[in-house]
Amino acid sequence: MSPTYAIGDIHGQKAELDRVLSLIEADGGKDAQIVFLGDYTDRGPDSRAVLNTLIQGRDASRNWTFLKGNHDRMFEWFMNDPLQHDPYLMVELYWLHTRLGGDTTLASYGVDANGHRREKDVHADALAAVPHAHICFLRNLRLMHIVGDIMFVHAGIRPGIAIKDQAEEDLLWIRQEFHGHTDPHPKLIVHGHTPVDAATHYGNRVNLDTGAGYGSPLTAAVFEGGAVWRLTSAGRQPLERAF
Repeated sequence: MSPTYAIGDIHGQKAELDRVLSLIEADGGKDAQIVFLGDYTDRGPDSRAVLNTLIQGRDASRNWTFLKGNHDRMFEWFMNDPLQHDPYLMVELYWLHTRLGGDTTLASYGVDANGHRREKDVHADALAAVPHAHICFLRNLRLMHIVGDIMFVHAGIRPGIAIKDQAEEDLLWIRQEFHGHTDPHPKLIVHGHTPVDAATHYGNRVNLDTGAGYGSPLTAAVFEGGAVWRLTSAGRQPLERAF
């Protein structure tokens, strides 16, 4: 089986995306199979450019699979008319809050989403500024992708539930119940969503979110023949089980 590459949460970091795509091309060529784990937007400065890059790759028929992250769904739902808030969020939070980063995403489209403006005005400006192709891309993102004995997903799965019965809320948002489960899952789960200092192999799951949304380097990994490597400028580095 040919190698499968996966890229963790990008969060608007276009320069980091370009860097890891170059690492993947150097390792696996232009036809490399890449799975993007979601959260393409928010917090970082170049969400628009990130989506442009992904859409260009899709339109060029690259072997790329795009998963949906919770931040991608928040952006997608905000762009509905009327806009829709994610009910998973706490009451005091909303997508435009600086903690979540929707304000930075809209800034990349030239939309002022600072707190002094009414949400309805920001929404109207966003509808006028965000290309329809970007909204369609967000709407068509997949929730999971399976390659052999590996399942790629944004946040994780709920233990004890069959893969076919997993709920969208869990696939996009789950943390504690998934992270605390140390028994084997039906497949090795490769995910992002929860930042860690370095890509980590827990035995039953691999976390590739290394905090690009907070300015840390983006991570790409390679899965081949039951082994996992982290891609670096020096090539593949084995990602051994930490637990």
